[in-house]
Amino acid sequence: MNEMLEPGMFVRHPTCTDWGLGQVQSRIGQKVTVNFEHAGKKVIDGTRVELVLVMDDGT
Repeated sequence: MNEMLEPGMFVRHPTCTDWGLGQVQSRIGQKVTVNFEHAGKKVIDGTRVELVLVMDDGT
């Protein structure tokens, strides 16, 4: 699923829920840079973590 992420999309980390909502900043290969509301900017290794896409209704 990470390969479908584009800048501007909203995601959540599956195990670090306290990071809050994150907005994708960039995706280069399997590296996804996300700016989380409570944790700041994080670079996620897409081979190890499957980010959860948040739809418009908050799910």
